[in-house]
Amino acid sequence: MKFQRFIPLFVLAIVFSYFQVQAQPQSALSAYIRENYTKREVYITVRDGVRLFTSIYEPKDKSRKYPILLNRTPYTVAPYGADRFKPSLGPDALFAKEGYIFVYQDVRGKWMSEGTFADVRPDIDNTDNSKIDESTDTYDTIDWLVKNVDNNNGNVGTYGISYPGFYTSAGSIDSHPALKACSPQAPVSDWFHGDDMHHNGALFLTQNFSFFSGFGQFRPTPTSSGQSYLKPWKGRNSPDGYDIFMQLGGLKEVADYYQTAIGQRIDFWDQMMAHPNYDQFWKDRNILPKLKNVGCATMTVGGWYDNEDLYGALNTYRHIERQNPNILFNVLVVGPWDHGGWSRNDGDWLGTAYFGEKTGEFYRTQLEVPFFNHFLKGEGDISKIKEVNAFDTGSHEWRSFDGFNPPNANPTTIYLGAAGTLTFTKPVGRAVAYDEYVSDPMNPVPYTQKITQNYPRDFMTEDQRFAGTRPDVLVYQTEPLTEDITVAGDIEPNLFISSSGTDSDFVVKLIDVFPDDYRYPQGLRPPQNSAWSVFQPGGYQMLLRGEPMPARFRNSFEKPEALKPNTPTPLNFVMPGVTHTFKKGHRIMVQIQSTWFPLVARSPQKFMPNYKVGTTADYQKATERVYRSSNYPSGIRLRIIK
Repeated sequence: MKFQRFIPLFVLAIVFSYFQVQAQPQSALSAYIRENYTKREVYITVRDGVRLFTSIYEPKDKSRKYPILLNRTPYTVAPYGADRFKPSLGPDALFAKEGYIFVYQDVRGKWMSEGTFADVRPDIDNTDNSKIDESTDTYDTIDWLVKNVDNNNGNVGTYGISYPGFYTSAGSIDSHPALKACSPQAPVSDWFHGDDMHHNGALFLTQNFSFFSGFGQFRPTPTSSGQSYLKPWKGRNSPDGYDIFMQLGGLKEVADYYQTAIGQRIDFWDQMMAHPNYDQFWKDRNILPKLKNVGCATMTVGGWYDNEDLYGALNTYRHIERQNPNILFNVLVVGPWDHGGWSRNDGDWLGTAYFGEKTGEFYRTQLEVPFFNHFLKGEGDISKIKEVNAFDTGSHEWRSFDGFNPPNANPTTIYLGAAGTLTFTKPVGRAVAYDEYVSDPMNPVPYTQKITQNYPRDFMTEDQRFAGTRPDVLVYQTEPLTEDITVAGDIEPNLFISSSGTDSDFVVKLIDVFPDDYRYPQGLRPPQNSAWSVFQPGGYQMLLRGEPMPARFRNSFEKPEALKPNTPTPLNFVMPGVTHTFKKGHRIMVQIQSTWFPLVARSPQKFMPNYKVGTTADYQKATERVYRSSNYPSGIRLRIIK
């Protein structure tokens, strides 16, 4: 959903990034599209009278009928104009030659479409035909297309990555009969528990501040140019995001800064600030429990290293599976990719992590094209598409399972021990034992060692040695493994913690520690465009997963509770899973800390109304303890495949 560049440097970049295609030299593919497709632009009127701007690319060859592939987006269907063509069509560059009618639509209230935009518009019970949501807009669009586009075969597929992934899954609710296949990819699903805005209710600060500085500006009337309404950024343009947000102070000051930087409030940001807990506002915008009456074949796609919407991918698949018992085809694909990386990258590298094969190419040729061809054209071999298709990021191979938490996986707790050990043996002895650190919000632990404004895509595989040397980060690791251990499915920290304050965050990271003598395969090193092209991987502490958990939400996301100072308290939560083999000779590591800045907004470390932190005076140091005794055994539950 977000953009690689930190948008406040130049807010109009959010617009121009979508129009760069017009200035690029014409490639062989773009030339093919011009030669073989005609383009027309229409307005499709939906049930409440609003007109949605739609671009239609139709094959010039009329000797056969074609299925329709529909993409609905808030990010513009540019380029606009019947004589201006996209340089690629469909989910990836392979599709232009596969024989489809391609349709792109600006969602209501964005760009050239009429109506009022609403972020993650709540789905409604469609019992009143005068009321609308994204499922009705999709239904009405499909109905118009199959009746008004010549040479279509009556079959429609939908797809989209990130926010367009939300429109894909939302559009499958109460599916139109012509909708035969959909692929929600990194779909936005639940902005409180795990996607984009928050993880377990903890605000993901830097990426959302940058995103809403442009995307959150109000578009008053339909337009093909962001220059007509986007206000330029007048705030600070330092490359150091850590320092930017330290200087801004508390979340109230961050919210107010928009007024200075772009001269207006950002409505959705202010709405977030007004709804710090999981109340009806967030429940209405959680699409997961509403994914019902899905009548089309569904392939949900996600990336293990997608900081934004891995939660959405994993849970969209699981909720569709659970809530649609009669669905004929519902599968999940997860590979070693960042946000949307499967559509554009080779997928053999992500930062300093090497995965042994071009996983992106495999996905596009062996999974994505066959999926749509099979269900929309009656062609294509889908035998390689299993129920759960998960790339093992440790053994570098594709694995298939019958469910996200594989039935043959044994839930096993690995316990925190004395002197930084991590063991499969539960602590013994009733004496209270713990490790402690002082968490200082005025000196927070950085989430990356890079100087960056917005988050770097590869921070989720970044070497964690820079963090483990800090006194406010606890480090636990096993001895070198004597055999491979394959983990698949959810990760569940089960901790006993205490704080000298009345609230704190606890960030848990799962890490694969490579042997000291590990080297990349001969002749290989990270891509030259990586800042870490000279990185030496001996002893690499490769981040696999990291998640924050605010202690205030330990019992309820709806009704937060203060901690009783210095009192051992259970803190249990679920992290998005992995499929990863810790190889023989590697170590399993867990790091625990209370800040992860500025990716995650700082907690004041005292129980106060969330998002009301106004100034630096609201932050306080806290002594945090993590217990590891028989009375208070802390550990991480992993699902290990035997």
